[in-house]
Amino acid sequence: MANNNLFSRRRFLGMTGAGLVGLSGLGLAGCQRSNIDTDTADLANTARGNVVKVYNWTEYISDSVLKGFTQETGIEVIYSTFDSNEAMYAKLKLMNGSGDYDVIFPGTDFVDKMRKESMLEVIDHNKLSNFGNLSPTFLDASFDPQNKFSVPYLWGSSGIAVNKSRIDINSITSWNDLWRPEFEGRVMLMNDLRDVFTMGLLTLGYPATTHDPKHIEAAYQKLSKLMPNVRTFNSDAPRMPFMEGETYLGLAWNGEVIMAQDQGMPELDFVYPKEGVIMWMDNMSIPKNAKNRENAYAFIDYLLRPDNAAIISEEIGYGSPNESAKKLMPADIANNQIIYPPDDLLGHALFREDVGDTTMALYQKYWDRLKVDM
Repeated sequence: MANNNLFSRRRFLGMTGAGLVGLSGLGLAGCQRSNIDTDTADLANTARGNVVKVYNWTEYISDSVLKGFTQETGIEVIYSTFDSNEAMYAKLKLMNGSGDYDVIFPGTDFVDKMRKESMLEVIDHNKLSNFGNLSPTFLDASFDPQNKFSVPYLWGSSGIAVNKSRIDINSITSWNDLWRPEFEGRVMLMNDLRDVFTMGLLTLGYPATTHDPKHIEAAYQKLSKLMPNVRTFNSDAPRMPFMEGETYLGLAWNGEVIMAQDQGMPELDFVYPKEGVIMWMDNMSIPKNAKNRENAYAFIDYLLRPDNAAIISEEIGYGSPNESAKKLMPADIANNQIIYPPDDLLGHALFREDVGDTTMALYQKYWDRLKVDM
């Protein structure tokens, strides 16, 4: 598993910014160009006609899959990257439906936001012969009913990381366990507003995507009581406070636990709390007015092919929603319940949805106040 890529991907989720790097689809590694060089390459390839313009997260696809796509189809990939959903959204907003990208990779809440703002094309499933390889678990979610605007790409989850040498892991079953007084000063939270507040809302039995100001305030009050237990907020590398012995348990991404195990901390394990699994998923979408729409479908369908989906998942290090691809993976990956939790847990998966600018401003107000409480 490509753990360096894993680190880069999740680290970027906690960041904002508008920096873009142009990359050639036929040479991701070491082929960064200036914006001028990228624009020149785009013009030249567009003149040749057969291209697809892809806008994806940094270090979030297999170079061999990109090369294979071009070799098989003759379609050249013009590949650019972003480092946050916010940056991707802002770029597309500035383009105002110009159609300069053909395939993008938004998270669930941004699929929700962009579809509501008419920034995405409706997906014609008849043009995706490999759509049926996707597990029903990841389809028809509330952020995009019937997958009209998005196709699942990779996914991961947020749960409780536990140092088994310090804590009996069987005693940790609920988000509420983080509030136990014996864990004073030993809890880590990720520096992620939505995940932290989702955790608070779940402990109170409220919907994870509530718009109700009373629910959000109640979650803030509950989280305030957790602050004496919190040692640090960390989204750059959530495994590090555990590996350095600062924290014994806390909110973390599943991939960070896998990475810690690979880097010499086998005692770090992962618990999916009984109140619900907080999940993220990145998706493939076609922006409004995409100029190379048929090539976009060809590209998406190629990534949905089981052999290609398996390569991407193994190299990047996160779970594939492609059920057929999972059957091609090594047993130590396909059967790892940290990466692929049991179906009964996935049945309670909670994906992020857009809550709107007004509600996000309220979350931000309480988030800022919570950080002061530390």
